[in-house]
Amino acid sequence: MATTNWTIDPTHSEVQFKVKHLMITTVSGSFNIFSASVQTEDEDFSKAKISFSADIDSITTGNADRDGHLKTADFFDAAKFPQLKFTATKYENVDNDGSYELYGDLELHGVTKNIKLDVEFGGVVQDAYGNTKAGFTINGKINRKDFGLVWNAVTEAGGIVVSDDVRIACEIQLIKQA
Repeated sequence: MATTNWTIDPTHSEVQFKVKHLMITTVSGSFNIFSASVQTEDEDFSKAKISFSADIDSITTGNADRDGHLKTADFFDAAKFPQLKFTATKYENVDNDGSYELYGDLELHGVTKNIKLDVEFGGVVQDAYGNTKAGFTINGKINRKDFGLVWNAVTEAGGIVVSDDVRIACEIQLIKQA
């Protein structure tokens, strides 16, 4: 078996998160600058070596004031912790259809915790330019307080402004390197 290297195609990938606001609606955000390095044996992703990072300063929620607040010490503290990083550690329940659970170490806000992500493998194809591409849908959930992101406020009625749970939703397209 040959080792195959893959990189992320940022123009065909999305790294998003979703958080409840006032516990009645969900606010979505994304990171616009991210990268990944993936090593497989041939095109078998079931035991791939994966490292991923995203630049905190590239966060966007569609609201400049909120984005600015998220970059402060109240939340991500982008000046002190400029990147989030994920390194895969284990795969489980690999199904014949390519669905599996991916475990890895997420480093966020200076804290590293092992998390679980649900992965659906979309397949491997060649694009119109002859590039070999692989696609994945990745979902998960973390508790932001586990990573030291503890800021919150209470409304006059006693409601919580930001939920502790953060849902992760990614669409990832990789390009096979020559």
